[in-house]
Amino acid sequence: MKNVLVPVLGFAAASGTGKTTLLEQLIPMLRQRGLKVGLIKHSHHSFDIDHPGKDSFRLRAAGASPVMLISRKRRAIITEFAAQDEPRLDDQLKAFDQTGLDLILVEGFKSEPIPKIELHREALNRPMLYPEDPHIFAVASDSPLALPGRLVRLDINQPRLIAEFVLNWSASRQ
Repeated sequence: MKNVLVPVLGFAAASGTGKTTLLEQLIPMLRQRGLKVGLIKHSHHSFDIDHPGKDSFRLRAAGASPVMLISRKRRAIITEFAAQDEPRLDDQLKAFDQTGLDLILVEGFKSEPIPKIELHREALNRPMLYPEDPHIFAVASDSPLALPGRLVRLDINQPRLIAEFVLNWSASRQ
């Protein structure tokens, strides 16, 4: 990917596996260790961050694109896409301010060619992704798995150990 300026690490899994929950636990741990972490999340659903009746929603509905919302504490940019194709991660990285970041975590975008940790929960009975994805280099699972030697096994229920793994991985990419 040509628009990557800092290490990018994906978390890939079937819906309901707990990607967001795990990332919610990992991010504070990584920040406590001094990493500045950005995140890009892919959604298969349409979404709004502004709501009917709000000025930003009304202006966007009137046809403005992009719309930038700014306060003293945050900024959001809403851009409408005309194409119906799924977004490409590299295109999104071009628009993502990577200044000052040490690591970008990516939730979703499971078909993109980036290093990934696969999340697996046995109870969901979903097929593993790693056999078809050479970019997966670790699997975090809630059950013992027989994995090929190229893959690191992590315990999905041990977020502190996963954070250590991510820290070491990120440090090796700097």
